[in-house]
Amino acid sequence: MANVLTVVRIVLVPVFLGLVVSSELVGTSSRIAICLVFCVASATDFVDGWIARRWSLVTSFGKVADPIADKALTGTALVLLSVYDRLPWWVTSLILFREWGITALRFWVIRYGIIPASRGGKLKTVLQIAAIAWYLWPVPEPFDIVGPWLMGAATVVTVVTGVDYVVEALKLRRDARRDRRLDSPGG
Repeated sequence: MANVLTVVRIVLVPVFLGLVVSSELVGTSSRIAICLVFCVASATDFVDGWIARRWSLVTSFGKVADPIADKALTGTALVLLSVYDRLPWWVTSLILFREWGITALRFWVIRYGIIPASRGGKLKTVLQIAAIAWYLWPVPEPFDIVGPWLMGAATVVTVVTGVDYVVEALKLRRDARRDRRLDSPGG
């Protein structure tokens, strides 16, 4: 079931993309529909993770597909928000650099061990989803000012947790190499 939800999230990415491109983020009803599709897709991330942990259904497919589905959804949303001048490109670039960089880093150290999602990483995800949803929803003035604050918080937490993951990956790699030296004959 968890993997099915991951696939649903992947399928919803082009649906979300199509809705945004066809509406160009104009019109209240289309923005509400776009936001709801994004929120439903985002919710599948939380539900599939809960199911996988609750019933010990963690699979190799899920370990690879889940983060890719997450990055595809949030990355598509961030790029589209920047394309339609709702979000500065530097914010999108910084977040995407961190997201894809940490995903690559996880694959780089996978032979030494797994870097689990931290609480900070989970907070980062919640903040990103909340900020993106705020930008997508037709929020009236003066409440629209909340969006940049949410995105600012998401960006700061994204960078800080990115640095934390790099430190964890280097530590994991160092410890694994040390253990391998100690386990080798004459080590």
